[in-house]
Amino acid sequence: MRVLMLVALSCAVGAAWAKPASTYTDKFDNVNLDEILESNRLLKGYVDCLLDKGRCTPDAKTLKETLPDALENDCSKCTEKQKSGSDKVIRHLINKRPELWKELAVRYDPNNIYQDKFKDKIEAVKTVKA
Repeated sequence: MRVLMLVALSCAVGAAWAKPASTYTDKFDNVNLDEILESNRLLKGYVDCLLDKGRCTPDAKTLKETLPDALENDCSKCTEKQKSGSDKVIRHLINKRPELWKELAVRYDPNNIYQDKFKDKIEAVKTVKA
């Protein structure tokens, strides 16, 4: 599930097309995640795109296309900055927007495969302030 949100906002904001090298593009690595997380409008726009509830910006569309691969492969193509950003996004969603976290989990992890895999990390995030 950790991967879910990296790719859900950090990578969304952070990952586009795969580089020939084996990592997602770092084109969006300098996007201000705090600005997105603090804006209900921006955050909801990304989540709505991921849930097919709204239009997708080009970077949100890329995130939506990248997310399944990142989940399946434990974010192995994510840059270190994207992994760090995912931690921030996950903490925020779990601690401050649990309703969005649950919707995304239902959509991208209906059988709890990733939540089970990352259960310890998810529980640890719940105790750390976003």
